[in-house]
Amino acid sequence: MTTSLRSTLDFLLYDWLCAASLTARPRFADHSRETFDAVLDTCERIAREKYAPFNRTVDTQEPRFDGEKVILPHCTHDARQAYADSGMLGAAQDYELGGMQLPYVVESAANSFFACASISIGSNLLTTGNANAILVHGTPMQQRVFAANEFNGRWAGTMCLSEPQAGSSLSDIATRAEPDGAGFEADPLGPRYRLRGNKMWISAGDHELTENIVHLVLAKIPGPDGKPVPGVKGISLFIVPKKLVDTEGQLTGERNDVALAGLNHKLGWRGTTNTLLNFGEGRYPVRGGVGAIGYLVGKPGEGLKCMFHMMNEARISIGMAATMLGLAGYYASLDYARTRLQGRPIGSGGKDASSPQVRLIEHADVKRMLLAQKSYGEGALALNLYCARLVDEGRTGDAGAAADARLLLEVLTPIAKSWPSEFCLEANSLAIQIHGGYGYTRDFPVEQYWRDNRLNMIHEGTHGIQAADLLGRKVVMQGGAGLQLLARTVAATIAKACQRPELAAWAGQLEQALQDVIDATRAAWATGSAGEALANAVPYMQAFGHVVLAWVWLDVADRVLAKDASLSIAASAGRMGAARYFFHYELPKTGAWLAVVRTRDATCADMAEDAF
Repeated sequence: MTTSLRSTLDFLLYDWLCAASLTARPRFADHSRETFDAVLDTCERIAREKYAPFNRTVDTQEPRFDGEKVILPHCTHDARQAYADSGMLGAAQDYELGGMQLPYVVESAANSFFACASISIGSNLLTTGNANAILVHGTPMQQRVFAANEFNGRWAGTMCLSEPQAGSSLSDIATRAEPDGAGFEADPLGPRYRLRGNKMWISAGDHELTENIVHLVLAKIPGPDGKPVPGVKGISLFIVPKKLVDTEGQLTGERNDVALAGLNHKLGWRGTTNTLLNFGEGRYPVRGGVGAIGYLVGKPGEGLKCMFHMMNEARISIGMAATMLGLAGYYASLDYARTRLQGRPIGSGGKDASSPQVRLIEHADVKRMLLAQKSYGEGALALNLYCARLVDEGRTGDAGAAADARLLLEVLTPIAKSWPSEFCLEANSLAIQIHGGYGYTRDFPVEQYWRDNRLNMIHEGTHGIQAADLLGRKVVMQGGAGLQLLARTVAATIAKACQRPELAAWAGQLEQALQDVIDATRAAWATGSAGEALANAVPYMQAFGHVVLAWVWLDVADRVLAKDASLSIAASAGRMGAARYFFHYELPKTGAWLAVVRTRDATCADMAEDAF
């Protein structure tokens, strides 16, 4: 597994994305290809030793709540400690914060080993995202006390948005935050409030892996009339530590009024606790009162703005998680197909029952399923690393390139999250299919990969939410500037590919598909009615995603031919085969998806409830 993954990462990082060239920039000047490789080597080793052997363990030995604390398998503690000791929690952070100042694209590539080995051991992406949100929106004291201690591994972090009565509908959250007495504004850790409410589906919401847990909590501050401000404009963001701390980042010995009400038992990702948390119910009265103590981050009423920084990071991370689960299933089914004897080939006279059985991989339909998985998984990995490279460009490029990178990332984020969540899940389904009857037994890992991956179409914004974000906001914002920038970027790849006879037909196919998406975008909004435009937002996103992935594969194919025109290396032939599969079998699907978008088909929207 890791051999194939490492060679793919090396090609995408160094040959395609030219990550080593980032060392010419001041922020990364201390690095080289050698230091990048050392990070990859370390993470590959830790994933192999501390994560992969225990993937089934954490699936079968689910977290338990004994009424006081959460009990996890010992292997989870060991894996988390090894990860924290590696420095990867703060890998991309400044040296002053104990970070390595690694490019984000290298950090993302290195973290892929852990996701492939065991996605549900640990929840490090939440800790990093939590700390990053505090770095951007918190006060210097909040950065020093909370973010720094998350990056160094002492504390873990969560993201507390959803509530039992309000999943994705954040405007309906009911958690309240009220000023905590006289002088609440003057607390050195930030304006101090008391929070009361319930949060549901909080990943890593309680555990004993770290000495403290830093919750980032969305809550509403009542208006002058004492009532919560309606809608999302009334939402603010608060740091609510499980255990209270002083201005030096030391525990004060006081337990905050945050109680674990229970654990949710999920289809997959079973190794990570998923919790219902009660804030301020009075189980742990603190400092003479009821209510969880929290410190305001940013300005009142700007909680979603602050949290979206973390949510966008988490969305890209979920896209990578889905990608690596897809690839894990692909590697497992490829190994099985190469060794399992099953059936005989069909000759001119049909099957010869007296001839020896052949391996599964010798059947054309099995090759189809393997190629589909390869094109989905490696294509999604390329897309996610490309997005990570845009993060680096947005942070360290010159002004024009940085602005373009940030805008392009805005448009691509819904695709980076949603496309792998859908199509790498399909890859996992195909991996089960290749295993036949063994595929849905626990004798092989592919059923677990499917279960783990099924969560990702819901994690960090459902499929429908990503689609509404893409068609309802991202492609129309700034007068369509983001879509125009993407179109120019794709057109540059098409122009380059047209210079190669082997790629000219694919380039023409992509050019037409891109134009179809642009035309469908206009048609969807032709009446100016959001209801009509967004009724088919998911088919739009599926088509849009397939066009983006076709562009990625075309660009990758161009780089393959530049490096190995003779396709003498098996890996090069494999990448070209996956690209060919995508253009022949996948890109043609966009026509059907866009047809209902273009005509603003109302079949779904107009269906009467009683007709179901």
